[in-house]
Amino acid sequence: MLFRLSEVHKSYGVQDVLRGTSLQVNPGEHVGLVGRNGAGKSTIFRLVRGDESPDRGDVVRARGLKLGLLDQHVHFKPGSTVHESALAAFGRLQQIEHEMHELEHRMADAGDDLDKVLERYSDLQHEFEHEGGFEYAARAEAILQGLGFDREMWSLETEKLSGGQQNRLGLACLLLAAPDVLLLDEPTNHLDVNAVEWLEEFLQEYQSAYVIISHDRYFLDRACRRIIELENGRAASYTGNYSDYLVEREERREAQQRAYDNQQHLIAKTQEFIRRNIAGQKTKQAKSRRKMLEKLERLDAVRHDQASGDFRLQAIERTGNHVLTVTDLSIGYQDKLLAKDISFILRRGECLGIIGPNGSGKTTFLRTILNKIAPLSGEVRWGTKVQIGYYAQQLDDLDERNEIIMELRRVAPSSATAGELRSFLAKFLFTGDDVYKHVHDLSGGEKGRLALAKLIYSRVNVLVLDEPTNHLDIPSREALEEALSAYEGTIVTISHDRYFLDRVATQILALDGIGGAEHYDGDYTEYHDWKLGRREIEYQPVNAEPDNLVSVAASRPAPVPEPVISKPAPAPKKPGIKVVKKKKPDARTPELVETDIARAEQRLNEISEQMGTPEVARDADRLIALNDEYQQTETLLRSLYEEWDRVSQEPAPASS
Repeated sequence: MLFRLSEVHKSYGVQDVLRGTSLQVNPGEHVGLVGRNGAGKSTIFRLVRGDESPDRGDVVRARGLKLGLLDQHVHFKPGSTVHESALAAFGRLQQIEHEMHELEHRMADAGDDLDKVLERYSDLQHEFEHEGGFEYAARAEAILQGLGFDREMWSLETEKLSGGQQNRLGLACLLLAAPDVLLLDEPTNHLDVNAVEWLEEFLQEYQSAYVIISHDRYFLDRACRRIIELENGRAASYTGNYSDYLVEREERREAQQRAYDNQQHLIAKTQEFIRRNIAGQKTKQAKSRRKMLEKLERLDAVRHDQASGDFRLQAIERTGNHVLTVTDLSIGYQDKLLAKDISFILRRGECLGIIGPNGSGKTTFLRTILNKIAPLSGEVRWGTKVQIGYYAQQLDDLDERNEIIMELRRVAPSSATAGELRSFLAKFLFTGDDVYKHVHDLSGGEKGRLALAKLIYSRVNVLVLDEPTNHLDIPSREALEEALSAYEGTIVTISHDRYFLDRVATQILALDGIGGAEHYDGDYTEYHDWKLGRREIEYQPVNAEPDNLVSVAASRPAPVPEPVISKPAPAPKKPGIKVVKKKKPDARTPELVETDIARAEQRLNEISEQMGTPEVARDADRLIALNDEYQQTETLLRSLYEEWDRVSQEPAPASS
């Protein structure tokens, strides 16, 4: 065990964030921590590091645990360079190296102390080699390059780096320090796609444990082998990556809802029986069943997800078939070419996803096709009946002085009533008096939702989006993806969210940051797979004829099917559900059936609790066995309900 939270409660004023949260992280585990904004993910990091204390409950850390947490504001030694700051993670090795150099100079004049000098030098040399002293400089340089620091940047002083670059350098130093457990809060925020892919590969091979908070679902899929979900102040653990978690969570919810519905049916039937018989001949049976209901442990219904925002797009005017045609386009500025030879056709209903490193010209491309910047060469041609709506990454279309409802009115027709505007804003989680908040008082996520609300309300038929998911949590991103997938218009979007691109993009435009560009007909994963296999295929330029592009795509190797893994046999059924045997079909009384029902329901509760524990969640075989037992017990419970319904309607045997 590295650290454990047991029944932890934490509140900030009147807001209860954690309400009895329990979780445990063990050595070598690769964990993703997910939940809505405000669910308490960062609070858990602060509790584990000791920056805050729980109101109730226990936070236990292993003795001597070395934690690594990337702070939002990273500080480096004044005057140090990028390279020096990275090497500073190996402080002890640098001390050894410095002392070894001093001893080398002393050897010539050591005289009678030569033996002591040589002995000390030998000890240091052994420690230096054992701790990886001959590789640490190469490790530092590899990580710097992986996170986007080219050799030309190594001599830069850290004070001259941008905020995003300082955060990347802080991440590099954290990875080099190799603590017992990494606590990574949105580690991909300041990384381009290439750096994120490098980080994924690095973490897949990482031997120590880490816990990641991230809205990047593609990243969670590739980097994590266990997901902990925070919801309503409690934690639930799931084995597998993010996609596995989505499937298992739905299965658990369905099982929980079935058990709840069955129990509610039993309760209603029992209450009806009590009502009809409490004062009649069966008063004894009615009183017995009332006691049973009083002792019955009530199951909870599935809590429906909180509102994520209703981003359904309004009806739009139909454009021509060819919405955007780009031919031999070069973009950039008079003194700097960013990308050239860009050619493609975007048709009605399609979505172009734009990717590339920071500074490669993605936003410049958007500004060029929107006629805000003149192209260096080439042609941009929009089709007929095109109405464009632009979502800027900086959200600079929002007037900070306005109230929310007044900001929406800027794009509303004069006939729109306050009630209509309030109803529309409610779809974006602005309810009640929230609509009278000023824009300058909103969080980044709230501003992002307001900007999307304005864009969608305007009913344009072409959406040009610059990082639309940046300020949204995962449920809000999923709601936006659903809306954009159903959108009848055309979309051009920049995004680092590869999961988002897989859901909405039909074409990919990749800018490489050194003037090149590639256009691919397909989603992000298809483009990524093609790019990996391209070394064995003749290179096709960006302005290749469509037939050539099709032939390249078709020549990609077929995916290798995943091996079929047979499930292990279910574990022996645990004791606790012992049905009373009947000598003949009609010998059982309602009381005996109720006893069996209570036992079955108790066992279902026990199984549900076990499936939610970290120990079971990490043991795939045990989890499968418990799931099988849960289904068997549910089947038994249904038959018991039917039996109870039948025998409770039969007349009581005549007394002798």
